[in-house]
Amino acid sequence: MKWSDLPEPVLLQRSFLFGITGIVLGALSILNSNWNYVQAPMGPLNGVSLLLQFAGLGLAILVLKKRKLSKENKERSQMMILILGVALLFFIFSL
Repeated sequence: MKWSDLPEPVLLQRSFLFGITGIVLGALSILNSNWNYVQAPMGPLNGVSLLLQFAGLGLAILVLKKRKLSKENKERSQMMILILGVALLFFIFSL
């Protein structure tokens, strides 16, 4: 089954999960870079964080491109795109 065939609430839920996981990993990376809790390279963690945020953003855009979208799902998708876009820009500029 393709992801585009899934119902909108499932795609929005997955978008949220990918996005929040990416944001948490990015925040952990920034905190570790500033306070050095763990002596480990943060490059791979930053990459995974950005990848998850891009995946969440892509799923939210996929929902928005569907036809016959309810107003509630359209608003949720737009809000998810806005939040993930701002978070993605923040983590890109913080590198």
